[in-house]
Amino acid sequence: MVKSLIPAERHDRIQALLEQRRVASIVDLSDLLGVSEATIRRDLEVLEARGLLERTHGGAILTRRLPTEPFYSQSATVHPTEKRLIGAAAARLVGEGDTVFINSGTTTTEVMRHLAARPDLGQATIITTNVSGALDLRHPGLEVLLLGGSFRPQSNAVVGDTALRALQQVYADQSFLGVDGFSLKCGLTTPVLAEAEIARVMVERTRGAVVVVADSSKWGVVSNYEIGAIERAHVLVSDEALPSEAAAGLAGRGLRVVRASVDLDPTSLPREPVGSTREEPNGHH
Repeated sequence: MVKSLIPAERHDRIQALLEQRRVASIVDLSDLLGVSEATIRRDLEVLEARGLLERTHGGAILTRRLPTEPFYSQSATVHPTEKRLIGAAAARLVGEGDTVFINSGTTTTEVMRHLAARPDLGQATIITTNVSGALDLRHPGLEVLLLGGSFRPQSNAVVGDTALRALQQVYADQSFLGVDGFSLKCGLTTPVLAEAEIARVMVERTRGAVVVVADSSKWGVVSNYEIGAIERAHVLVSDEALPSEAAAGLAGRGLRVVRASVDLDPTSLPREPVGSTREEPNGHH
C-alpha cells in the first residue's frame, strides 16, 4: 500500500518523479503518495537539504548541476529555435539611443542578430564581450564596442582584467545576460569564474533593467559560480516550456517573465522593460 511507505521510500518516489518531469506540485505528490501535504513539505525540506531538489512556489524542481562549460559550437545546436525566438523578443526591449551591455553566449548572440535586423532602431550603443554576436551587428545605427581581453574559444568571448577595467568606466541603460543556470535559491550561475566576473560587473554598472535571456532547460540548473541573486534581474525572457511554477516563483521575486513563442508578435512588446527603475537589495539599479 502506498500509505505504508516509509520516508526513504517516499523520497525515492519523489526523486524518480522529478527525474521524469523535472517539476512536481505538492498537491500531486500528496495524491501520488497518499500522505498529507504537510508530510510532503517535510519530505521536500529533507531532499532540498541534501541538494537534490529546490522547493518552489507550491512544489519542487529537480536540481541539476552544470560543473563544466560546453563549447560554443555545441551549445549552438541545443534548443536553436527557442534561442532564436528569445533573441527576437529580447531585441525588442532595446530603446532608441540606449547603451546596452551584452555578455557571451549563444542566446545573447541571437539577441544581437535580431538587433541588427531592426529597421526601426535608429541608434544604440552595444558594449559586449561576445565576439560571435559582434560580427553579426552590421547595422548603420548601431555603435559596437567590442571589449578587449583574453579570448576564450569555448565561449567565443573575451574575459579578464582588460575587459573588466573597460566595463568599470561606463554605465549602461540595460544589460542582456546569458546564463547557464537560474533558480530561485541559487540565482544566476555559470561554470566559469571569468565569465561570472564579467556578468557581475555588467549588472553593477547597469542603471536600468537587467534582462536575463535563457531557455527553459536552464531553469533549476546550478553551476559553480554565482553571477547574482535572482532579484538582481528585472526581466526574464524565456520560452513557452518554462513551467508555470517557475514563472510564479520568479514573479513573486519581482521579475517580469516574457515567454517568447512563434505566436508572439515581437512588435507588441514594449521597449522599456517593466521594473527598470526597481531598487536592488544592495542599492544598485
